[in-house]
Amino acid sequence: MWPEDYRGVYVSRDHRKLTAFTLADRLVVEVYRLTQGFPKREMFGLTSQLRRAAVSVPANIVEGCARRTQPEFISFLNIAFGSLREVIYYVDLAPRLNFVTPQHTEPIVVLADETARTLSGLIRAMESFATTRPKTLSGASAHPASTTRNSKPQDSRLKSQD
Repeated sequence: MWPEDYRGVYVSRDHRKLTAFTLADRLVVEVYRLTQGFPKREMFGLTSQLRRAAVSVPANIVEGCARRTQPEFISFLNIAFGSLREVIYYVDLAPRLNFVTPQHTEPIVVLADETARTLSGLIRAMESFATTRPKTLSGASAHPASTTRNSKPQDSRLKSQD
């Protein structure tokens, strides 16, 4: 997934390389466009709630990527997923309140559903990765590089291809 140092600690996660982030970022822009047509009386009601929930999705992905441990990263992805489900509810609610037509919300629903599938897949992959990594005697995750009893870990990515 991301580069690791020899102790198995993540040293870098670039949120910009995640499809889930890219989709969530697009969703924010579309939500802002949609809510521009909401009634002015809703500026501090549904407009604000929907916008804040939408911004929360990519923001939590970014914050999770900045965390040092896998469990923290997964936790922030789950928070992002919860915010995404909130966005989907608000977008579904808006036409029923006659703020917009269902035709206005349909593209956002499609994008939100794609974002949810992608984010859910990322969460499952990260949870699977976290639970299937071999453990050392100390309980820390072992790095997949080859090691011997009296040698330092060797990073298999640095070996030359003979």
